[in-house]
Parts: sequence; C-alpha cells; structure tokens
Amino acid sequence: MNSEVQNILTSGVTLTDAALERLLPAATTEPHSIHRAMRHSTFAGGKRLRPILCMEAARMVAGTGQIPAGAADLGAAIEMAHTYSLIHDDLPALDNDDLRRGKPTCHVVFGEAIAILAGDALQNLAFQVISNLPTPPATIVAILHDFALAIGTGVGAPTGIAPGMIGGQVMDVEGEGQKPTPELVERIHRAKTGALIATSIVTGGLLGIGYLLSQPDGEKRLIREPANLIAHLRTFGENAGLAFQIVDDILDMTQTSAELGKTAGKDTASDKATWPAVYGIEQSKKDAASLIADAFAALAPFGEAATPLKSLAQYLVDRTH
Repeated sequence: MNSEVQNILTSGVTLTDAALERLLPAATTEPHSIHRAMRHSTFAGGKRLRPILCMEAARMVAGTGQIPAGAADLGAAIEMAHTYSLIHDDLPALDNDDLRRGKPTCHVVFGEAIAILAGDALQNLAFQVISNLPTPPATIVAILHDFALAIGTGVGAPTGIAPGMIGGQVMDVEGEGQKPTPELVERIHRAKTGALIATSIVTGGLLGIGYLLSQPDGEKRLIREPANLIAHLRTFGENAGLAFQIVDDILDMTQTSAELGKTAGKDTASDKATWPAVYGIEQSKKDAASLIADAFAALAPFGEAATPLKSLAQYLVDRTH
C-alpha cells in the first residue's frame, strides 16, 4: 500500500470514528442493551471504506482540497447502514456466522432479538443523520432518495440501476444451492454489495455539489452539469463496487479466517453464487482489474482531483484481507 492511500485511510477512519462516536447513543443511554449492541458492531473494526469513498468523492467534486462540512456525518450514516446489513447478514436465519471483523457477531453476544433490533435502529439512525446534514434541503432530499434506493429492493429505481442491497440479499438467499450463472452472480453482486458502494460515491458527490451551489461563485466552479457529474460518479461507483465484491469472493477462497476477520470458505460451504465459482480465480482477478480500469475512465472529467479516489479503487483490488 502506498503512503498516499495509507494517509487517506488513516485520516478517513479517524474522521468516521469521531463522527460515529458523536452520533451513536452512548452505552449508558437507555435502553442499554440495544445501544451496547449497536456500538459493539459499529466499533468492532473495519476499514471504513464506504465512508472514506464518500468523503473523497465530496472533496473531489467540491474542488477545494478540503472535505466539505457534513461529509463525515454522511459517511458515518453510510457506515451505520453497512453495519446494520452485517448484523442481519450474520443472523442464523441468513449466513449464521459467529465471527465478524475478528470479533463475535452481534447475535452471539447479545442474542438474536437484540441483534435484529440493533440493525433496525442503525438503519433508522442513518436516515436521521442524513436529514440533519448541513446542506440545502434539495440536496438532502436527493441524498436520501439515492441512499434509500441503494438499501432497498429496487422498487422505484431508474432503468439501468441495480436493485438495492436488500434485493441483492434476497437473490443471494434464494440462489443458495443453485448452479450459479454469470447473470445471477452479477445481479447479486451489483445489488448486495455494489449498490451501497455506488451510493457512497454518488451521495458524496451530491453533497459536494450542494456545497458548491451554496457558494457565491459555486455554479461557475462546477466542471459539468450536476446530472452529468453524478452519471460519471455512478459509473465509477458501480464498477468499483463490483470489483470489490469479486476480490472478496477470491479472498474467501484463498485466505484464512484470521486474515479475513470472518469465517473463511463460508461462501463455498453455503453454495453461494460467487464470481470464482463461475469464472475461476484467475479470470476473476482479470475481471476485477478490468472493472477498475473502467472505473478510472469514468473519472476522466475530474483530472488530477480524482487521484485519491483512483488510488482507493486500486487498493480495493490489491488488498489481501
């Protein structure tokens, strides 16, 4: 990992964790059990990739070299939604896993009922945080709309946009035990994992646009029309998100549980539809690299300002855990 990426990741984790600490209820807040469960899973570790991608997209679009006000809170909201999905994904009714980020999963520590409610509470809190962002009301509505579509089942999504995370989870559950096809595995990956990564980029970009338009000369500083900028960001996010999940599939087959921080080989044991199951490991690596190249191309209009996001995207496919 080069020093630029390390600095982005380190500062991004610091900003995200500080926002999460400020926004999440304290463990001493009643009812204690659910707030302890929420904090257990949220602060169990993790690379905070989604909030970091969000903040860097906001920085790139704003064009000031600084992360705009509210970007850390937006990133924290996205991390809350991601954590909620992990809590529910680990439940006995779904993946039935007892290890996440190297620590016991939420239901193992707090029981299934509290784990379910902790996931619910994190999702609700994410929307509450977004509704309070320091950005124009129209920007808040646009962010909420894209974020809700990314989490949901695909209802109301524009043509060409993958179903949301929950839709992908449904396809994943119903696809267990079936022979995976290229079409099925791509639909699952673009929805279950890719949608939340794509909205991290898009909503960060929307916040950056909102920041610019609130400045006296902001409209002149926009490098393209807002809709055009968002289209480029979505293309980047969708390709980077799919590449990320392909690499996750590869790592599940090639790394140990200690290296992954979760149970290794679970996808194979559960007959999950994975990219290597369809294409093999070597072709999967090539596909991930090709997707990142396409993601890079989508950021061409941003010039040198896109370097941090490109570096992060490259890290997504080069990582070993």
